[in-house]
Amino acid sequence: MSLMITDECINCDVCEPECPNGAISQGDEVYVIDPAKCTECVGHFDEPQCIAVCPVDCILKDPDYEESQDELLAKFHKINPS
Repeated sequence: MSLMITDECINCDVCEPECPNGAISQGDEVYVIDPAKCTECVGHFDEPQCIAVCPVDCILKDPDYEESQDELLAKFHKINPS
């Protein structure tokens, strides 16, 4: 499942540099996560790094993009072929 950033985001900029896939970017009002690039850090870390650093806990699982651990790992390998 991809992650999403809610409108509670305070635009503090701590999550964007933590994403190993470059899935986080500045949106119109708050930061956004590209579901095509988000692997919840599967393949990189044991936990999503954006959630670990977010000071307001505004990053949640996106119910519109449900994926299993196997699907997230397959996406990781597609994004990072080496």
